Amino acid sequence: MNSLEIVLLGLTGSFAAGAMTAVGAIPILFNRTMSMRAHDTFLGFAAGVMLAASFFSLIIPGLEVAEDLTGSVTLSALVIVAGLVIGVGAIAAVNEMIPHAHFVQGRQGPMSPRLQKVWLFVLAITIHNFPEGLAVGVSFGGGDVGNGMSIAMGIGLQNAPEGLAVAVALLGEGYSRKLSFLIAALSGMIEPVGGLLGVLAVTVSQQVLPWGLAFAAGAMIYVIVHEIIPEIHNRDFANEATAGLTAGLVLMMFLDVTLG
Repeated sequence: MNSLEIVLLGLTGSFAAGAMTAVGAIPILFNRTMSMRAHDTFLGFAAGVMLAASFFSLIIPGLEVAEDLTGSVTLSALVIVAGLVIGVGAIAAVNEMIPHAHFVQGRQGPMSPRLQKVWLFVLAITIHNFPEGLAVGVSFGGGDVGNGMSIAMGIGLQNAPEGLAVAVALLGEGYSRKLSFLIAALSGMIEPVGGLLGVLAVTVSQQVLPWGLAFAAGAMIYVIVHEIIPEIHNRDFANEATAGLTAGLVLMMFLDVTLG
């Protein structure tokens, strides 16, 4: 498989995963709503998928690739640790520099009174979704189509209920059904951008691959811990959220083992 084919696979996979956000938001156009219990359960599911993907589809393959490149278990571990830290730090810096707002946690980042609240939500969703697309692109960029397929499927499955959750939350903030659907749908389109950047970076040089895998894992772990878990533990449905997380983790692990 040549580099162009790999890039196209990474772009297509991340686009398909991102498009599932729009699919999930469709019910909002037909007067369908989501209970807060279901909302927290699905967000927990998303966290579980991302957590399993970080380890089974990114960190473990990254360690294997780094060991092949360096010939040392110790050096490979150091590469992955460094990549993880850089990934966490990069998304943390973006989180601090870009004004945005969460549905439960409220405004974060620098104050920006000129930005309408809806755009603060859009920016928050963008920060959330970009690492997912990056992870899909980097996975395909490694040349392991099975691994890329498993993470694209996992991210896509969790994007569907996430898209509905975003649309319902926007509807609750007073936005129309059509605008709520449109914003939710467009929020997933940052994923192909991340996917393209990820697959291009690792196809340029295989030396970049373990760093890219670890960076994507670190970015997703930051989103899980800093964004998703606080959102789902601010209400009375922590048990449901934990069950959702467990289901997402198990499903993603199964996909990785069977497809990867």
